Amino acid sequence: MARKRVTIREVAQRAEVSPTTVSFVLNEVPGVNIRDETRSRVFAAAEELGYVPSAAARSLVSGQTCAIGLVIFSAKQILVDAYQPQMLYGLNHVSRKRGYRVLIEPLEDISHPHAYLELVRSRQIDGLVVMNRLEDDSELVALIERRYPVVLIGSMDHPGACYVGTNDVPMARRATSHLLNLGHRRVAYISYAPRAYLGTRARLLGYQQALSRAGIAYDESLVCYADHSADSGYTAMGQLLQVASRPTALFAGNDTIALGAMAAIRENGLRIPDDIAVVGYDDIPAARFAAPPLTTIWTKPVEVGQKAGNMLIDLIEGCRPRETQLCIDCELIIRESCGARRASGS
Repeated sequence: MARKRVTIREVAQRAEVSPTTVSFVLNEVPGVNIRDETRSRVFAAAEELGYVPSAAARSLVSGQTCAIGLVIFSAKQILVDAYQPQMLYGLNHVSRKRGYRVLIEPLEDISHPHAYLELVRSRQIDGLVVMNRLEDDSELVALIERRYPVVLIGSMDHPGACYVGTNDVPMARRATSHLLNLGHRRVAYISYAPRAYLGTRARLLGYQQALSRAGIAYDESLVCYADHSADSGYTAMGQLLQVASRPTALFAGNDTIALGAMAAIRENGLRIPDDIAVVGYDDIPAARFAAPPLTTIWTKPVEVGQKAGNMLIDLIEGCRPRETQLCIDCELIIRESCGARRASGS
């Protein structure tokens, strides 16, 4: 038979104090004058009885839930995207060290993007981390302007916004320029998500800037929009291979899309990188085991999660972070899929 949970009243009886005193001591309520000897008796009684504090009761006393919400625009990403688990690992690691837990709020339908506000209104969380936000989110802006603790994964052009970003525009430009510098002139782009996502637009802009700087006209027939999964990357690449003058290189909006695209290239009897060179984005763990190993942009998702977690908890605890708008330095990781090593004789 399961043992009944020890109550505050039982701790109070053992310590010979009131239940209110026990609550004040165990929840470390500030500004309450309780003698050190009384505090010691309460702690000793709680330990002897094996008392475990209730999260709900602690929340009522402190006004905090010790929980943060992670909002993901599109629940499908959890199923198919390898970036998010790494970012979540970093966020959860920092949160647990600082006494917080992470609640994940994936949105099934981006046509109703503000459902996460119920977490705020119901006071289930003390702050929000928002990932892959949409452009039109007036409620999110309102939260920021009311100084509710919010940290974005990805930048935002608002003076009050706190975010951890990865410089998508210049890094997408670098990935595309790498292919152009290898001699390619028909470089295709497959986004990792539909047009509504700001990250999609940023990486497309970097791609367009690289073409412009190289004096190459933007060709819309070489651009496809995928939907997070390797399957969608496979389908998009199949469409690009039907273009009259097919591309000789591909910049994929993330590595998951790249892996699907590479499968389509091989199934059409083409070789990587001999016929089509490929560069991805994120450097997920599977990237170096692709066939051939995938050249990509390392976006350091674990570090992003750690930085976002520390920034948010600082805001929750009333401590202004040293940096509120932070961009992580990314790196181009060159492997066999782009052909650079073969071209250099390495």
